[in-house]
Amino acid sequence: MGRLLSANTVMWLVLLAFSLPVGWFLRSVGLPAAFLVGPMLCGIALGLSGVRLVLHRQLFQYAQSLIGCAVAQSITAAIVIAIFKDWPVMLLIVGSVVLAGGLVGWVLVKCHTFPGTTAAWGSTPGGAAAMVAMAEEHGADPRLVALMQYLRVLVVVLTASTVSHFLMAAGPSAMIPAASTFSSPDSSAWQPVLVTLCVAGVGGFFGQWLHIPAGAMLVPMLLGSVLHSSGLTDIYLPFWLQACASVLLGWYVGLGFNRELLVSVFRMLPRLLLSTVLLIGLCCGSAWLMTEILHTDPLTAYLSTSPGGLDSVILIAMGSQADVPFVVAVQTLRLFLVILTGPSIARFICRHA
Repeated sequence: MGRLLSANTVMWLVLLAFSLPVGWFLRSVGLPAAFLVGPMLCGIALGLSGVRLVLHRQLFQYAQSLIGCAVAQSITAAIVIAIFKDWPVMLLIVGSVVLAGGLVGWVLVKCHTFPGTTAAWGSTPGGAAAMVAMAEEHGADPRLVALMQYLRVLVVVLTASTVSHFLMAAGPSAMIPAASTFSSPDSSAWQPVLVTLCVAGVGGFFGQWLHIPAGAMLVPMLLGSVLHSSGLTDIYLPFWLQACASVLLGWYVGLGFNRELLVSVFRMLPRLLLSTVLLIGLCCGSAWLMTEILHTDPLTAYLSTSPGGLDSVILIAMGSQADVPFVVAVQTLRLFLVILTGPSIARFICRHA
């Protein structure tokens, strides 16, 4: 047991030793969410090499809570009011993204790639962890759903980071600047940091206790937004804490890939990748619709409709010049819509595909 523990400790140190330099390098070349993408790629490399490391779920959920608080510090009352004015159009666009996921699931079933329930939940553009849990409850294969979800998260994170980088380089003056994610009170003032850590801990606990999908992130985000926008207290996460949360999230996604899982569905990978590209393309159509109707800048529209994990897309938005609160609002609205309609869409696909 001691040897096994020692070997695991060494592997975690190796993963850390590679993840931080890769993250810093990607940040130095201007890639958004560098401390998410870098550790994620390192985790994938380690997992595919045969090393088995499992990040404790509590660490992953607390990382989500910190990300929720990082979002909360950028939300003000004026922003919330502005978002509510456009909710009918936002709901229409979010609905089109959900329908795009249903269409991709239907295509996968027609091509005999996966059974109906597995294809439906695997192609659903919602929170990956929440979709895996709900899929298991509705009779789908959770391993295959997890592969589909996290493969899509991987592709979306890489493409969204790349697109964000080039859109920022192409026309930063045309972008809506994000709320200052890293700006804050004096770094020597630890009171806001301690309050934020408490909000993350308490909100994350109740989010899990109440069994709210993605509650570990959504409840702290909501609680922190109320406290911050009302002026009751400052919500502030220093950069190093946000980087730690990003690293943990990247490891959680990356280490989920292993050789056994990929070998078992190797023949399906081309179709899975093609379906992921198809879904991203359909979501780009929704992004174009958003720019035409709401006159949203292209980067914000693209990230708002990206079918990746809620936490991953939010991190990319915070590292770019996108309108972070708007991205959060659209992505969160889509998550709730998916949770409400997911079982019905899965049943429809099973019956008619």
